Parts: sequence; structure tokens; C-alpha cells
Amino acid sequence: MGRIGEGDTGGNATWWLTQTMKPKMQNEIVRLPISTRNGTFIASYSAKGLAGLNFPSNRNSHALSAHSSASPQIRRWHRMTAAALKHALAGRASPASPPLDISRGTAFQRRVWRAMSQIACGQTRSYGEIARSIGQPKAVRAVGGACGANPIPVFIPCHRVLAANQKIGGFSGGLKWKRTLLAREGVQFGGS
Repeated sequence: MGRIGEGDTGGNATWWLTQTMKPKMQNEIVRLPISTRNGTFIASYSAKGLAGLNFPSNRNSHALSAHSSASPQIRRWHRMTAAALKHALAGRASPASPPLDISRGTAFQRRVWRAMSQIACGQTRSYGEIARSIGQPKAVRAVGGACGANPIPVFIPCHRVLAANQKIGGFSGGLKWKRTLLAREGVQFGGS
């Protein structure tokens, strides 16, 4: 029986250890707060980019990462995220956003999220329009489900997706937030 690191690795134990540890490090999520005049949001980062954004709540004080423990890349993304979020909360398009990690979604969800990402600030689409844009015109309810599963609201602007007849529909961050974000972008919409 050989020693750890022998075999296909050519006896290089360091190579073997780094290869076996990569998946764990790639799955690590770093959670950092973003303070705004509207409360503290929590941004979650993976090795690929911004992977989640939680709206302010009393639960946001739990399980935060120390800013100093974040890699320089994540700290850079966090600065970009904070600046872009402040633009969005003011109803303005951001000049730059961090890379978005949507890899945890299904293939269908990722198609919906990409389609939603094309909706410009101050514009809206219906769930039906999103379904048609991804080539699945009968998948209106599934589009609604993908909107609700969106891990990065505001950056993947599911608040810009309305129900039929310009009615507000639902929103994972709550209808108050959806109305607030749309109003700040100058969007007028029908009733609930």
C-alpha cells in the first residue's frame, strides 16, 4: 500500500492535498454586511462572485464572516456590490456590478435569471414576456417560481417582473420592497 500522495500524483503529496481540498474551498460562502440608509443587507460570495443578497431583517446579524477573513478578490467584489446596491436603491443603474454566481440554480432558473438581467432600470416585463423570451411561452408559472428562487434580487432584477395587466405580483423580498424599488426607478404599475 502506498503513502498518501503516491500513485497518479507522481508522489507529490502537496499536489494531491491541494486537489482534494479545492472543492471545499470552492463551496465556501463568505457573508458580509452592506449598510444602507434602508437597513443592512447581507451579501454572500462564492469563489465565482456574488451568490446571494438578503434584504434587511432582524436575522441578518447572524453568521457573518469577518471582513478581514475575506480574500482580496471578495473584498473588491464587496466594494462593487455595495456601490451598485446604493445606486439601485436610489433608482439608478449602476456603472459596474460584481460577477454573479448563479451556478446553484437549475438550467431553467439560470435562463430565467439571465432574461431578467436584460431588463433595464425603469423598465418592466411580465412573467409571460419572460417565458416567451426564453422560448417557453407556456412556462409562465415556472418563470414565477424561478423569480421567487432568485438568490440575488436587485442585481438580477426580479422586482421588474410584473404579473399580467401590470399588476405587482410577488417578490421574495416582500411586496413593500418591490413597490419601493419600482417607485424609485420611476415605474408605475397597476394594483396588487
